[in-house]
Amino acid sequence: MLILLPPSETKRAGGTGLSLSAQALRFPELAAHRSALLDALTELAKTPEAMVSALKLGPKQRGEVDINGRLLDAPTMPALDRYTGVLFEALDSETLTPSQRAFADSHVVIHSALFGLVHALDPIPAYRLSQSSRIPGLSLKKHWRDSLRALLAERNDLIIDMRSEGYAELGAAPDRVGSYYVRVLTTGSDGRRRALNHFNKKAKGEFARAVICAERDFTDLDALVEWAAASGWRLERTEDEIALIV
Repeated sequence: MLILLPPSETKRAGGTGLSLSAQALRFPELAAHRSALLDALTELAKTPEAMVSALKLGPKQRGEVDINGRLLDAPTMPALDRYTGVLFEALDSETLTPSQRAFADSHVVIHSALFGLVHALDPIPAYRLSQSSRIPGLSLKKHWRDSLRALLAERNDLIIDMRSEGYAELGAAPDRVGSYYVRVLTTGSDGRRRALNHFNKKAKGEFARAVICAERDFTDLDALVEWAAASGWRLERTEDEIALIV
């Protein structure tokens, strides 16, 4: 089973790990793509105003320029601990047991705009780059689309894609039985289903945490749905998608 998560814009600063090493990141076939983006981002940081414009940074975010300028020398920490957005606050990685963290490292992959796919415990530095960022002369969609799509197509296990649509466009999961995109829905007072916005991230984080804490490697959707129902979660299959009802 593979759980695909989006990253978050916000990240913890610092870290206790050594500086970034290509050998420390899984999916070595992405090394050239990562290197090209790292070079482009660190070069862009030499012209602060250009980076502010490219990344659409506000006045209080100008420190992100310095963070990107130090990418190659900055300390690292596990990717699962680096991100601090709503989804990751709900996942609450720091309270996972060593066994649960090991399970997450085997079954959870985070989709970074800078590094492509990284395993939960891969060590990464703080950075600023999102799927909507515009690097001069480089389209993130063209840069990542084919390589990530090919990488995911090689898998034959259950894929639970919890990424945002923007990140899914940077590298689509395979269109096959056993690969499912997750949408978080709620039932309104009129009985109609509606998609959630902000709170969909919280629900995804809580659900991802529940699966990690269960430490079960589900091989098919039926097994996952059965476990979810017994654990207080409601999943419904809709063609090639899963509706997480909250």
